[in-house]
Amino acid sequence: MAHPNEDLVRRAFDAFATGDVDTLRELTDQDAVWHTPGRNLVSGYYRGQDEILGFFARVAELTGGTFRAELHDVVANDEHAVAIYVTRGEREGRTLENRTVLVSHVRNGKFTESWLMSDDQYAADEFFSQHF
Repeated sequence: MAHPNEDLVRRAFDAFATGDVDTLRELTDQDAVWHTPGRNLVSGYYRGQDEILGFFARVAELTGGTFRAELHDVVANDEHAVAIYVTRGEREGRTLENRTVLVSHVRNGKFTESWLMSDDQYAADEFFSQHF
């Protein structure tokens, strides 16, 4: 039997994959914070459900809907969940394949704060840069 926070992550990845915004909103605390590293068009801190969901929409827009997060594994306890996955996408003739980790703080069955970490931040920055 999986930890409830592992199930939370798996539900979120399934919702992201299918564009199920209602489920993503349900799983995210109203005041959650999302941290995206780097120096590119999608880097920054996103505060609250609307900004976080807007971030997801911006990534989809920039990649013409090709962006995918393919979950490899989840490690979870009562306070945190760690998702290990590969991101893939295409943008203006370029491709991205990047191993990624998302560390999330979870409270009351919702994501409250998440930190994205990229295996190759330079590749992510180049992929999401304003100019190639």
